[in-house]
Amino acid sequence: MSIRCTVESAFFIAWSCLETSGELGPPDESANFLLDAIEAQLRTGERRQLILANRAIDAYRAAADDPRCRPAR
Repeated sequence: MSIRCTVESAFFIAWSCLETSGELGPPDESANFLLDAIEAQLRTGERRQLILANRAIDAYRAAADDPRCRPAR
């Protein structure tokens, strides 16, 4: 699977999970946050789409709990 497909799949998984749970904020900020989180993991060598998605979700939730780096909702 190409990196592009991996990123798209991981993003879709993370987006769908956050949207279904009602945790997703404004689309542009949320998308940028998730893509940045996924990209950071790719730089470390991670290529498993479910791990990429789950860690991006965890980072999003952690940022949402921290008022200093909260993705806008």
